Amino acid sequence: MCRNIKPLFNFDPPATDEEIHDAALQFVRKLSGTNKPSKRNEVAFESAVLSIANCARELLNSLETSQPPRDREEVAAKARARSATRFA
Repeated sequence: MCRNIKPLFNFDPPATDEEIHDAALQFVRKLSGTNKPSKRNEVAFESAVLSIANCARELLNSLETSQPPRDREEVAAKARARSATRFA
């Protein structure tokens, strides 16, 4: 799994289109093995990113949970604490 792709479901506030696009971009980069496509592959690359972003948005909108939404700041603070411990 791509380490840069973060969970986007069940947060308050909900995931933005930019966050979903960034996750889709990371996914396509991982699959294609390149950070920036050649001019020849640029259209296919961008098409894949848009398609995956649309599918991801559809998925996030259709998921259901009985859990209360997680607080973004709280989750980020926990991640920073884990990172600080790991790299200390």
